[in-house]
Amino acid sequence: MERREFIKNTTLAAAGGLSILNFPVFGKNAPSNKVIIAVMGVNSRGAYHVKKFSQMPNVEVAYICDVEDGAIKKGLDAAKDAKRKPSIEKDIRKLVAYKDFDALVVAAPDHWHAPASLLAVANGKHVYVEKPCSHNPYESELLIQAQKKYDRIIEVGSQRRSFPTLIEAVKEVRSGVIGNPYMGKSWYVNARKPIGTGKKIAAPSTLDFNLWQGPAPRKDYQDNLVHYNWHWFWHWGTGESCNNGNHELDCCRWFMDVDFPTKVTSAGGRYAYSDDWQTPDTQIASFEFGDKKVITWEGRSCNSYPVEGNGRGFIIYGDKGSLVNYGGEDYKLFDEKNNLIKEIKSDIAADPNNTVSASGDADLYHLKNFVEAIKGNTTITAPIEEGHKSVLLCHLSNIAQITGSSLNCDPLNGHIIENKKAEALWKRVYEPGWEMKI
Repeated sequence: MERREFIKNTTLAAAGGLSILNFPVFGKNAPSNKVIIAVMGVNSRGAYHVKKFSQMPNVEVAYICDVEDGAIKKGLDAAKDAKRKPSIEKDIRKLVAYKDFDALVVAAPDHWHAPASLLAVANGKHVYVEKPCSHNPYESELLIQAQKKYDRIIEVGSQRRSFPTLIEAVKEVRSGVIGNPYMGKSWYVNARKPIGTGKKIAAPSTLDFNLWQGPAPRKDYQDNLVHYNWHWFWHWGTGESCNNGNHELDCCRWFMDVDFPTKVTSAGGRYAYSDDWQTPDTQIASFEFGDKKVITWEGRSCNSYPVEGNGRGFIIYGDKGSLVNYGGEDYKLFDEKNNLIKEIKSDIAADPNNTVSASGDADLYHLKNFVEAIKGNTTITAPIEEGHKSVLLCHLSNIAQITGSSLNCDPLNGHIIENKKAEALWKRVYEPGWEMKI
């Protein structure tokens, strides 16, 4: 079955999610039914958001927020064909106080995701926050509380949850097409180069480094940090597990219908090069859910030899068959004798190492889901409650890796049990005056 034929009979709405009853200034009751958006962090992924949201009917990008001049130019360039030219506001604290937009899209560095989301909902804005939705477990737990208090949408950038083909695939797996789904295998590989040893120098005049750090305690600027390499520093980033593993782990958890793990282990390290890179470039993590189900994740940041013939993906193993996905809309179903029983193809090619949009314009399903939820026409497919459960797997794998310990967790909330060293990493220290509070 081809994707275009399949989509005709499939809707974007998934079971569960968050119903929206209150609407902002330009929401459902406005004559134009227009949604006004601001985008924070427009150097790469955020510029994609500027372009794609601007192309949607009755959607305007009114503001871009960034602290680096080159990134701002990229954001403006992304809107060059839009009917409305975005205004610039570098300080997110000032931007969220503006009354003339409905929603904030957060695509800034990881340490900003949860603090910016909290600032936005506290000021009456809906939020689309890219993965990871938190820098540490405490932050995404806090966002769940904030969503309930302020009654705003917080949708996480787990785009695959809006793919019509995968929504249907989840229904098939849960209906028993492959029997009991007892194991999920996920992976991501790349050939990232060394980042060297950074020199501590004055931040360039084109960058407000103080505002870039925001809620993170202040450190000196170094010349191998901005724009992308912050991913590999614990102070600002969360490593490959949260950067890319988040997507496939989310899918495994979604397909297998599991929430919080009972045991987490991790093996790996910085093996490929000797440089400033702190997070693992090689990691194998496992997540047990009682004694019935397990999920594994393999991440190789510096060796791109494919797994199962592809750079990223996941497999769900059942006692009567298997489901295979390679990072996009496609999937294959096999019976217990490994005979292909169904294949869904897509005309949108997935590119596992594309840092802007690895699943191509299939991501538009998710962006549309967010806009339609603001209008009150649907429910969101990736609410913060689900985003927290998935990113928690990534955080727990990192905590297990850092502490060199196997983690036992409470199956009701994922909290670490009887391991003080690991429990201390549940929350970070914030720059004074930048603490996250509801």
